Amino acid sequence: MKKFVFVVAPKVFRDEEYIEPKMILEQAGIEVTTASTVVGELLGKIKIKAQSQMLVKDISVNDFDGIFFVGGGGASVYFEDEVAHNIAKKFYDEGKIVSAICIAPVILAKAGLLKNRKATVFPDGADILIQNGAEYTAKPVEVDDQIVTGNGPQASKDFANELLKLL
Repeated sequence: MKKFVFVVAPKVFRDEEYIEPKMILEQAGIEVTTASTVVGELLGKIKIKAQSQMLVKDISVNDFDGIFFVGGGGASVYFEDEVAHNIAKKFYDEGKIVSAICIAPVILAKAGLLKNRKATVFPDGADILIQNGAEYTAKPVEVDDQIVTGNGPQASKDFANELLKLL
């Protein structure tokens, strides 16, 4: 069975960016684990509550086929987080899927993973992607090798379907 880990902020993550990809992957038989800076209840920006099963620092690349950083304002907790950056780099180095949506592609840019790659992000993050060497495309979803980026909640379904194609 294929497995994916979703990295979610403890609060103010985008509900749709969590729910829609999770549902689409699970319906396709992919096991989804949720990780955060805390174990237990996570609060979405709009109304949902999600449950984190593990801490980000405990993610083992060997246990998953891909990693997904969920967007929303709360994702900023990972912008300067070396642990999250190093985990993303390990997934990439192992040839696994590395993905982020909304403002979360900033995490991948700051980890150095978007240099000389096509990527998209919520418009607020475009400058940061460009400063970190990405080729910002402004598309709803962008796939470059095993890296998938999306620009916001409305791209959640297409984003999840791109993940499925890569799996």
